[in-house]
Amino acid sequence: MKKVIVDTNIIFKALRSRHSQIRNLLHHSGYSFFAPNFIVVEIFKHKERIVRASKVTEDEVLELLEKVLQNIKFVNEEFIGTGNLIHAHKLCSDIDEKDTLFVALTLELEGSLWTEDRELKNGLKRKDFDQFFETEF
Repeated sequence: MKKVIVDTNIIFKALRSRHSQIRNLLHHSGYSFFAPNFIVVEIFKHKERIVRASKVTEDEVLELLEKVLQNIKFVNEEFIGTGNLIHAHKLCSDIDEKDTLFVALTLELEGSLWTEDRELKNGLKRKDFDQFFETEF
């Protein structure tokens, strides 16, 4: 089964709409989805913005979030090898250091990174990183 590392922006997008194609893919696919543990902190840090963007109640957003998170396996950052952390930091340091753990987890699991952050994708591609999960929505 293909391993897909989910970036925070994918979760945000899955919560913005009642009929999200991203959410459907997370629920009904042949992929294994992973994320570093700290993604939960990131989500709650931006909870108010997510609720405003979704145009539904906070309770509805939390219900959707519960469903989305059920399909993601969370990985303790300590599981990621030092070599992959260093490599990921070198790749991300001049793009966005906050994405280091996502790239490191992608390297660790030999998976594909699912992100819609164009700046990150373009920056990583310039450095010959091409382990991306692409959707056709």
